[in-house]
Amino acid sequence: MGSSPTRGTKMAKLPINENFFKNWTSEMSYILGFIVADGCILKRKNRKNSYIFNITNKEKQHLEKIKKAMSAAAPLGLKRSGYTKKKDCYFIQICNKEICKDLINLGILPRKTYNLNPIKVPEKYFPDFVRGFFDGDGTVYIYKVNKVPQIKAGFVSTSLSFFIEFNKRLCKNLDIPTKPIHKTTDKRGKEKMAQFSTHFYIDDCEKLAEFIYRDNSILYLSRKRRVFEKWKLIERRHYIKQKYPSKIGWRLSEKTLA
Repeated sequence: MGSSPTRGTKMAKLPINENFFKNWTSEMSYILGFIVADGCILKRKNRKNSYIFNITNKEKQHLEKIKKAMSAAAPLGLKRSGYTKKKDCYFIQICNKEICKDLINLGILPRKTYNLNPIKVPEKYFPDFVRGFFDGDGTVYIYKVNKVPQIKAGFVSTSLSFFIEFNKRLCKNLDIPTKPIHKTTDKRGKEKMAQFSTHFYIDDCEKLAEFIYRDNSILYLSRKRRVFEKWKLIERRHYIKQKYPSKIGWRLSEKTLA
């Protein structure tokens, strides 16, 4: 999720492509999706209609790529992130009226954790937006059930209205049934926050990877893409679903491949 920079700090105006969020492009859509996950807009204290744009993430090199795409000169900051203060995270922090205004018009409002609505992304650029959101608030990993390799991917969000529409649209694009949305409660300090998630398995994961990487775009998180690529290389025999307590239980098919 997006993290908040220090309020009330005097910000110098540094070079950036002020028109970056005015027109839909592959890079703009990706970064917008990434902002939905790991970015925020904050109103500056004691300043009328003045905002700060921030992206916080632990992937330093990836934030450098985002800076380059936006032609942003702002240096990366380093801070301890999370309530345990044990993880180093990097952040881009920009005070630019045009950038903030355009992001607000696109739906990235202050306190978006609580008031994010569906983002109207053109169909052409929806795969880029999904890839950006996945790189910020998505997961993918390979594991085994009964010695059979499996792959699982998922998304998480704190904004139900956004997530319902996102999930429905994504599943429609993948030509699969709409995934159920699961609700959990995440305790952050003294505050409890609802989180919503969806999960994809096996064939649906392969469809997801094909959808978000098919245009071979430059902007993507390498470590997540490598998991999908590793999955393609795993030799799997035919397997059939079995009635296990787990909803995802599988066992190897007894059929022998020629």
